[in-house]
Amino acid sequence: MKYKRLTKEQFEALHQEFANFLASQSIDKKEWDEIKVNKPELAEQELDVFSDLIWEGVLTSAQFLEHFSKNHIFLFHTQEKFIQSIVIKSLDTTVDFMTKDGLQWLSDNLFTDTVEMHIGKKEYGEDRNLDIFNLIAEGAILSDGQLYIQINTIIQG
Repeated sequence: MKYKRLTKEQFEALHQEFANFLASQSIDKKEWDEIKVNKPELAEQELDVFSDLIWEGVLTSAQFLEHFSKNHIFLFHTQEKFIQSIVIKSLDTTVDFMTKDGLQWLSDNLFTDTVEMHIGKKEYGEDRNLDIFNLIAEGAILSDGQLYIQINTIIQG
């Protein structure tokens, strides 16, 4: 398995896609139920293959990611050959970017000495999607990129 197995909730949300996946392998519901009972290792393999297919599609289309922690915000924009990043750090350790008040503080103090911003660019390793997956595994989430675009526009300004 290249990534990680989808959760039960994710499989439930992708029920129809999974049924289509099994159908593409000429496995109907009756046969799937038999496989789960009589060949659980094969059922596990099918779940893993489907999970990897879903992850591959999601990661291929991923454009923006965000990772918030108490004093840092990491914003990522994926490109074909590299990933761009904007790292925002609060030097005021009482600020918590995980709260609405913390984000308001950031808005009010973005261009003060209490906020550091770093722009970076990193080429992918062997596998773009795996590098993006690793960011997600570390806590990043896919985003619409609004915050990245706003901050980037201000920086380029």
